[in-house]
Amino acid sequence: MSNLKFVLWNMEWLDDLFVKDDQAVQFRPDDEKAPHSSGTTVKQRRDDLSGVLRELMPDVIVIVEGPSRQKELQLFFDNIGLGTWVTDLQVSPSQTQNIGIAVRVDTNKFKEPALRRMDTKDDPRFNPFLVDTDSDEIKEQHHFERRPLYAEISPAQGAPFRVLGLHLKSKGIFDAYEWSKWWEAADANRKKILGQATHIHDAFIEPYLTDDQTKQIPLIVCGDINDGPGLDASEKRLHGSGIESLMGNIWQPGQCLGNALFDALKPKAKKALDFSSIYTTSYKDPIFNDVYQKEWIDHILYSKSPLSNWVQSAKVNRSMPDGTSIWKKYKNASDHYPVSVEVVTT
Repeated sequence: MSNLKFVLWNMEWLDDLFVKDDQAVQFRPDDEKAPHSSGTTVKQRRDDLSGVLRELMPDVIVIVEGPSRQKELQLFFDNIGLGTWVTDLQVSPSQTQNIGIAVRVDTNKFKEPALRRMDTKDDPRFNPFLVDTDSDEIKEQHHFERRPLYAEISPAQGAPFRVLGLHLKSKGIFDAYEWSKWWEAADANRKKILGQATHIHDAFIEPYLTDDQTKQIPLIVCGDINDGPGLDASEKRLHGSGIESLMGNIWQPGQCLGNALFDALKPKAKKALDFSSIYTTSYKDPIFNDVYQKEWIDHILYSKSPLSNWVQSAKVNRSMPDGTSIWKKYKNASDHYPVSVEVVTT
């Protein structure tokens, strides 16, 4: 048996740190402004991202909004000042935000090879698909902007487990629209998320949990889902929640995934389905005078068979181990908080 610290983190435009040169793989100059982070230099972002990782000390980390090339991800982890890492990246065509994974291999916690990525570029399960997202008996075509990352991790003690890393469609609307156009865009974004989540469960998760070749291999499904529990105004019109569709159908409980952050709620909040204490990002809401809104959109889900309690101690890391708020200590790191769990392998 072994205990591994597993972290999911949307690291916010990691691609900004690297020179865009077909030949060179190197960081941008230290004093250059990070393109998507106003008032922040490349060095400030690198230092703060690295500082968070040094303090959290993960064994495995899934990176959302990773860079464009695997060698760039490796260069970053080679320079964080902590351990020796193997990395991989699921590259999607024309995307500058890709899903990566890194495993720390100098602690003797993994077999060789510690990490095996299964390329999803040509995986038909993640090709464009048809799904009825608004219950009108008409199927709409959708696609994945960012191909999911699919990998197997091999602990030194215990059986391997697999990881599906996701970054679903953003709900963000970044231009000014009159109200009818705004609602049209909001509904379209929710349709996309609901369609992607439904398709992943139907095409990947349900077969994985029932096929004799995979159902005994523990599975983590994690990422920036851009959706939380319950229904917002657009989702009420669609009669569906992205994250709840991803987790599975309550009428087929054996094919449902557990949600690690829900498991970590206090009993009273869990009974009342009170999720208000969980949030993984915040943003200024332009509709309500830039009031900060708190959202839970980063999730770690897990299969409950053959083990039911192998993913434990979930936490949104809004503070560092010394108690200092992450946004005070590492204000240039990311607009998302890292989510961590303990993975127990047997």
